[in-house]
Amino acid sequence: MRSLKAKSLEDLARGNDTWAEVDTFACYLAGPAWRQRQVSDSVIKRWARSPDRWKRRAAIVSTVALNNKARGGGGDTGRTVMICKMLVGDRDDMVVKALSWALRELSKRDPEAVRKFLQEHDRALAPRVVREVNSKLQTGLKNPRQQRTYRSSKSKPSF
Repeated sequence: MRSLKAKSLEDLARGNDTWAEVDTFACYLAGPAWRQRQVSDSVIKRWARSPDRWKRRAAIVSTVALNNKARGGGGDTGRTVMICKMLVGDRDDMVVKALSWALRELSKRDPEAVRKFLQEHDRALAPRVVREVNSKLQTGLKNPRQQRTYRSSKSKPSF
């Protein structure tokens, strides 16, 4: 892990073209390497500006490792918001879903920064991002109705 640098990450990312490949790469390799400052912000920013949807998704999902306690993140509002701002108007579904995830993860660490981000970018954000992130801030859940339905259906016997 400590040997990962920009070149090795670029090599490992080559050919990633599904959400599962990209998310695994970003959460377990790129994000932690960025968190440890083994790669610079400029690498992640370059991915965020890429015409390739998967590189843009990798840039946003890499922020999850900055903020997720279970993945060693201590919280990094500045770098997370920096990347989220770059992709606020992106409408590719894979990027929109990742932006929602990144902001929901940051909301566990810095809910005020996320509220401010939503206010500043409300008109530019995809409705899904606004809905899911506001729900997380208000209820602690991404989709509270779906969670309630799932829980209640699991507790009933299925005869």
